[in-house]
Order: sequence, then C-alpha cells, then structure tokens
Amino acid sequence: MLDIADELNRWMEQGRTFAVATVVATNGSAPRQPGAALAVDSDGTAIGSVSGGCVEGAVYELCQEAMETGRPVLERFGYSDEDAFAVGLTCGGIIDIVITPVRASAPGTAAGSGTAGNPVDSSTATLAAALAAAASGEAAAVARIIEGPDELLGRALLVRPDGSHTGSLGGHPALDRTAVEHTRALLDAGRTTTVEIGADGSQCGSPVVLLVESSVPAPRMIVFGAIDFASALVRVGKFLGYRVTVCDARPVFATRTRFPDADEIVVDWPHRYLDSQELDSRAVLCVLTHDAKFDIPLLERALRLPVAYIGAMGSRRTHLDRQQRLRDAGLTEIELNRLRSPIGLDLGARTPEETALSIAAEIVANRRGGTGAPLTGAHTPIHHDAPRTVGRIGEVA
Repeated sequence: MLDIADELNRWMEQGRTFAVATVVATNGSAPRQPGAALAVDSDGTAIGSVSGGCVEGAVYELCQEAMETGRPVLERFGYSDEDAFAVGLTCGGIIDIVITPVRASAPGTAAGSGTAGNPVDSSTATLAAALAAAASGEAAAVARIIEGPDELLGRALLVRPDGSHTGSLGGHPALDRTAVEHTRALLDAGRTTTVEIGADGSQCGSPVVLLVESSVPAPRMIVFGAIDFASALVRVGKFLGYRVTVCDARPVFATRTRFPDADEIVVDWPHRYLDSQELDSRAVLCVLTHDAKFDIPLLERALRLPVAYIGAMGSRRTHLDRQQRLRDAGLTEIELNRLRSPIGLDLGARTPEETALSIAAEIVANRRGGTGAPLTGAHTPIHHDAPRTVGRIGEVA
C-alpha cells in the first residue's frame, strides 16, 4: 500500500472510497514483492500493480467487491497448468494478496468517521496518517491484521521510529504493545513482511497475522564529479528511485543547468562534503572525478563507511595506481575489496547513457544479489530473495 502512497494520499484528501490490494507473501517466481499494491476507487479508476498483469483483472474485481461488502479479503493466486487462460500466474509463482476497503470521509471531515464499531472504518484515520507520512517521505510503518478473529480483521496501527504509535489493533491490551515492538524492529530494518503473534500479545495462543509495511525515505545516491557521464547517471538514479546529489569542487561545472534532474547540487571538495553527511546502509557512492587529488581523500573515507555500494571510474591502470595510493593511506585489503573499479558491468558501453546503464546495472545486481550474467541458458533464480524496502522509490530499497 505504501508504495503508491502519493496517489492514495491524494485520494484520501479528496474523500474517495477505494479498496487497496497489497501483496502479502510470494513463493517461486512471482513478479512483485510484498508491499506492492493496486488500488481501485468507487469510480473504477485503478493505480499500481500486484502482478505485472497476470492477475490484475481478478484483483480489480475483488477490490470492487470489497468496497461493496466493507470487509477485507485474503486471496491466493497461483499457476494453473490446466487452463492457460485461467486466473493465475503464468510465471509459475504464488502470491497472497490482501484486499482492504477504505471508506474515506468527505473532504473537510475527519478521516475514519465511518460506521461505529466497523474495524475497517475505525482504522481509516490510521491508514490516512500512514499514507500521509509515506507521501511526505517520513519514516513510518503500518501494521494491519490480515488473519485472525473476524472482529479484528482490518485493524491498523501506525508506528514511528521513536516507538510512538497511533491507532489500535483492538482485542487484548497487550496486543498493541507486542505489535509495536515487532513493527518498530521491521521499520528499523526497512522491511515489509508478515508477523504472527498471539491475539493476547504473547508468542503463543490464538494467533493473528500482521502485514507490516515499512516506508523509509528514498535511498541516497551521491555522484562525485560533474562530468557528462554524471548527467546521464543522475537521470538513471532518479529513475531507480534514489535521492541524487551531485558534488564537485568546481562551481563552473556543478550547476543546475547541467544537472536539472538532480535533487541537490553541492559545490565543495568531495571528501569534505562526505564528512558532513550521515549515510545509511542503502547509500550509493559513485566517484566519477577521475582525478587523484579528489579521489584518494574521498575514497579513503568512503571505503570505511557502512554504505551499500562504492564505485570509481577509471581505467584498469588507473585502478591499480589508485589501489596503491589507498594502501599507502592506510586502507586494508578488506576495505579495498569493497571498491567497484573500474565502475559498472561489462556491457561494452561507450556513450554516457550506456555507461550510466552499466553502473546502474552493477548497483542493482549488488543490491539484489544478482550475478550480472545473462539469464538465457542460466539455471539461477530470476528473482533473488533479498529483503524488500518499501518507500517512495516504488520498489525496494
């Protein structure tokens, strides 16, 4: 649900009634991961996707039914080898999807002021707050009961990084406390998944299943070096959902005119700017300066940070010289092995756009655990089971 938060937040503000279908779990070669969502409003407008097209029609109909009944539905879709036109995943996977109706209030009225006692209506305000937080780029996680006693289905709880929360799952008083603990831990990890706990808040007893969706700010991509290759990489980085910064010490090159797509342009020495930043484990650093006076002090710091990816442009000869300079600066072999240089995968790239694609492909492969090898004739999985981060990037993080 949170992966289409921008659109759903607007629907909330407009007072639309809608139903949202969210991928809960996958097995096998499913095209979308937990957290992917499709929403349908009362006028029949649809946004998002849960399967890349395989079961969209059936899910669309289930959303319309959920709006009529006002009750959440949990449905499983899998491959059917008896009827090629049956509702199912032609890729051979299995996905579980929860459909939640949301009866929004009219514009100008309080969200969640629907029928008293209805668990879906009473959680509308919580869902509205979760969508507003995700749409504004705040870190938050929403937990919804998707399996359990009928009177609890659809209940929602919004949790923020400091542990504060709004909404309630109802039932036993300890249920909220236990759910907050689990949800906060998943938010810290930026994960979307299901959690099973006891309806009384314990780890035993009658279980309830929560779908916990985490929304975290977009991951950072910092491109050092305001060159023509950087301009293409900025566009690809934005396409992949990164918040992209361009940093260069030369003001004549680091301009908005040259990098209109960048979220931020910084004129500063690369290593000094890096020292001023607090980066998490999703951050990507691309060093395109190709100049030792910039590269060495920058990489000396970067290779000691717990970021996801560090790549540097240059020939193999430049790379060997760079490695020796970094050894002389005191870096260990373990630290040096984190450096991706020459940067990118071997695509035979020549143009700035092709080179940007090569770099982006290496970043995705590193992030998802891919090999970078052709899928044709291979026996490796198409989709790798890496933890998914749901945020404004629309896929993971």
